Amino acid sequence: MSEKQDADLLYGLAAIGGHIGLTARQAEHLVTKGELPSFKLGATICARRSTLAKHFARLEREARHGER
Repeated sequence: MSEKQDADLLYGLAAIGGHIGLTARQAEHLVTKGELPSFKLGATICARRSTLAKHFARLEREARHGER
């Protein structure tokens, strides 16, 4: 992987949770419910910072659209 790809990767629930201000358990709950985009590398749940940013931007757009 390139350095940029490495920097984008969040490896494990603690890293994912820390990135979005949640505990690992809270992140696990959202992943299990399908509310956070993620994937597995072996047995470890991972996510990409860029994918999470796009996911939250989409949620914001949908929320603004629903308020009108």
